[in-house]
Amino acid sequence: MLSKKNQLEANKLQKRLRRNVGNAIADYNMIEQGDRVMVCLSGGKDSYGMLEILMNLQRSAPIDFELVAVNLDQKQPGFPTEVLPKYLDALDIEYHILEKDTYSIVASKVPEDKTFCGLCSRLRRGTLYGFAQKIGATKLALGHHRDDIVETLFLNMFYQGKLKAMPPKLLADDKKNMVIRPLAYCKESDLQALAELREYPIIPCNLCGSQDGLQRQVVKDMLQSWERQYPGRIDTIFNAVKNISPSQLADTDLFNFVDLNLQRDTIDKSNTVEKNIPLLSL
Repeated sequence: MLSKKNQLEANKLQKRLRRNVGNAIADYNMIEQGDRVMVCLSGGKDSYGMLEILMNLQRSAPIDFELVAVNLDQKQPGFPTEVLPKYLDALDIEYHILEKDTYSIVASKVPEDKTFCGLCSRLRRGTLYGFAQKIGATKLALGHHRDDIVETLFLNMFYQGKLKAMPPKLLADDKKNMVIRPLAYCKESDLQALAELREYPIIPCNLCGSQDGLQRQVVKDMLQSWERQYPGRIDTIFNAVKNISPSQLADTDLFNFVDLNLQRDTIDKSNTVEKNIPLLSL
């Protein structure tokens, strides 16, 4: 049982997470009247937290929407198949466990010195997109949080030479699926604290977790080092993702630099005449 002090902190944590998720949903119009939201559960702390917060918001939201929990069993060795069904049965929520052996595909296709994440995520995404259409889901909710978004920003800059991250809301390339990230405003540390408070039955990823030197982990360590030295640094970077000035960058597709022209309709000569300064000397 939590002490009075710990209970107070827990209440603050829950309110902060709920507020952040609510603000993100409102800012990006993530969930609308009548939506059927497919909540993608990995068995990690973030997706557990996302499901809990969305269920909480559903009870008090001014609109009606459905939640459907979906987990993709990728047939990783040692995956505890009983954990999620047991947890979801206790929540009394509609859920589906999909089975697809993407593990064998990834393990056979990716060289030993390369990371699995890229191919793994593509295979997982394709399966989930198809299932969302099958069950009539209008939105797919993924558990990426603020730190994931900032890390992706730097991964793309450092390794791809691109200035992009993870958008809070995304229309898939097939135009048939809408991805939302309700945790976009949430700190990973808050989600970790919630997971410890709730004692979620965490299922580790044996694919990614079995590899050393992941680029994302390198970036995460860098950002955490900055955060320790300059508290609030990650928040500032995330705010920059929301506050872009195309004219101050260099992408000719986003801003028309070629046709920039001076807009001097007339030249004011009054000051130069009074001071006897020749115009050519300006």
